[in-house]
Amino acid sequence: MDKRDKLNASLEKNLPTKTKVNVPAIPEEEKDIKDDYEFSRDTYRDLIATGTKSLDILAELARESEHPRAFEVLSKSIKDISDTTEKLMALQKAKKDLKDEKKDDEAKRVTNNNMFVGSTTDLQKMLLDRDRVIDAENKE
Repeated sequence: MDKRDKLNASLEKNLPTKTKVNVPAIPEEEKDIKDDYEFSRDTYRDLIATGTKSLDILAELARESEHPRAFEVLSKSIKDISDTTEKLMALQKAKKDLKDEKKDDEAKRVTNNNMFVGSTTDLQKMLLDRDRVIDAENKE
């Protein structure tokens, strides 16, 4: 190695390395909740879509056969689709409640900072004079 290579190698050791900006990773628990929510939502939507398609076929079959069992199956399918729709809405509400709960937790965090302006002698005198000190407690 010549002098120029040695100088470059020495400079590279002392220069700060470029690092990629790390995007904060989603905590594993939040990732699981999000994945489960998306899976449940997709499943409910598929069930509703499939049920809606089958309703037309069942309704036509019930009309043509005029058999009581066919109408019973049709009404059961309608009820199942409506129950699945309610579950989908409950899932949406549960996710919204989780988000609201997190926001409430963040809103409850209060930081009170106190600052004394003066000399250390003034501070010591104030602390020794117990009548002037206000003792505050957190009332939650």
